[in-house]
Amino acid sequence: MLRDKAKAGGSTKQGKVKGVALEGTPMRVAPLTSVKDPPPYGAQHRQDALWEGGNEALPPRWHQFKAGDGETQYQDNNLVMVSWKQPLPGVRLDQPRQLIRGCEWHISPLGRSYFVNHNTRTTSWKKPVPDRPVGSLTPECIIEGHSACIWSLACVGTGCNIMSASEDGSIRRIRDGEPVGEPWKGDGRGVNSMVVSPDETMVVSASADGRLRLWNAEEGSMVGDPWEGHSAPVRCLDWSHNTREIASGSRDGTIRRWNPNTGRQIASPIETGHGEVYAVKYSPRGDKFASCVYDNVIRVWSKDGKLLIEIKGHDRSVRSLCWSKDGEYIFSGSGDMTIRKWQSIDGQELVVLCGHTNIVRSICLSPDERHLVSASSDCSVRIWDLKTNQQVGGPLLHDDELLAIVIPSDGRYIASAGKDKKVYVWSFEAALKQSGNQVRSDGKSKGHASPSKDVRNQWRKVLSVVGLSRIFDVSSSPQRQANNEDLTRYGVALVDSPTRVAPLASAKDPPPYGVQHRQDALWEGGNEALPPRWWQFEVGGGAHYQDDNLVMSSFNRPLPGVRLDNSSPDANGTSHH
Repeated sequence: MLRDKAKAGGSTKQGKVKGVALEGTPMRVAPLTSVKDPPPYGAQHRQDALWEGGNEALPPRWHQFKAGDGETQYQDNNLVMVSWKQPLPGVRLDQPRQLIRGCEWHISPLGRSYFVNHNTRTTSWKKPVPDRPVGSLTPECIIEGHSACIWSLACVGTGCNIMSASEDGSIRRIRDGEPVGEPWKGDGRGVNSMVVSPDETMVVSASADGRLRLWNAEEGSMVGDPWEGHSAPVRCLDWSHNTREIASGSRDGTIRRWNPNTGRQIASPIETGHGEVYAVKYSPRGDKFASCVYDNVIRVWSKDGKLLIEIKGHDRSVRSLCWSKDGEYIFSGSGDMTIRKWQSIDGQELVVLCGHTNIVRSICLSPDERHLVSASSDCSVRIWDLKTNQQVGGPLLHDDELLAIVIPSDGRYIASAGKDKKVYVWSFEAALKQSGNQVRSDGKSKGHASPSKDVRNQWRKVLSVVGLSRIFDVSSSPQRQANNEDLTRYGVALVDSPTRVAPLASAKDPPPYGVQHRQDALWEGGNEALPPRWWQFEVGGGAHYQDDNLVMSSFNRPLPGVRLDNSSPDANGTSHH
């Protein structure tokens, strides 16, 4: 039935920031006088900004804020995209993995974001979308209506009965795959989070104005006045299973708990001291709750707000949490692109699930707890078998980053949403049957899904004179390497490589083992330019260089003969070039 329906149907003073121009773009063009078309491919803007306030102000509909580490970040509110760099013409704004490979994010002199696609040699106002492989699963239905990204989803009852909360300031109801009634609107700007009461009669929403609002779920009307306390946007909510309290986490770094009957705080706020609170989740019994903030650590608190345990293991900030029904396990999704399973009593790490290629934004368990479903900034939903600890089926794909995912209590559907402003509804059964590569996870006794340290130490990254990088195994003999198609070799300046050979004229075959390149680069622009599909960005004031083919970065500028890895040789003399 759902498939049939789908077929039918402010100025702030800023310091000067060093920028990176488009690579391989020698042509300089005059500033645009309108925003009908983006700057042409090859444009290099080095003039002053033409928006009101010029270089000393932010473009229209941008704002700046402090991240958890105290660094200033800048957000384009039209796209809900964040950059570490002040937006100025000629400055590359995207970060690693923020866009599909070969694409860049820039701003026009008149203050509108646009995208450069080196794959097609074009520019566009629209963010590039990933290709959808032939044969990938299509959703049962796609529900449109929101005018900005969807931050949060919730289920009401069984079947395809869903609620969505958006940056456009509204909450919408979806029943059997169709929008119903008028959107609920408060006056708190974007709605960042939403949670339904256990008895499904009430809804609490959290807004960018730092306030919470209580709604009658049946009537869609706000009950009483907004709840005040937070001093910054509220990012996450949860309602205890015993219905007695609600927890909220904010960009102000605090966790606050509320009496749903009075809208008053029931205890002093918990000052996490570690920046923005990304998630807070009550245990099934409601006697404790878990939280995660910017510092990569999961914390479990008692009902009285006493810290019980800190769980460490993720390499980047933890963005999403969920508990098993018996309260024995906590699952977490992180900016390190992994999902991990922990014992809640002592924080022991049990499983690491690897497969996503960007931040894991949202996770949830199926009603029978046989599967975990995850949504990521890599534009995909993935399903994990918790018995085998493997991904099942192929990824379920959106056109933009995903921010939220839910499964109704009957387990028939998966609903996902994010920056493309749409709710996708997938058949869980069809997704499980879908053919796709299975990705093995780390069951601790079976080895990590990502390369182990020993394996990584046998790989080299190398750069040929024609500008192509590959990974190859230097622990094998040259003959063995020549027979290994999965580890194609492009050798330069190897540790024990006295032989010097002439530069290659093509990239059909890699340089032979033992090659030492000390001549100039042969790619377009030579030593003064970056190789094809490389780009430069700054971290902590220092330049980094990334090969978009491999999504690997180096502190060193890529040139033939220059070692690119950021570590010292191991005991076997392994190094990267």
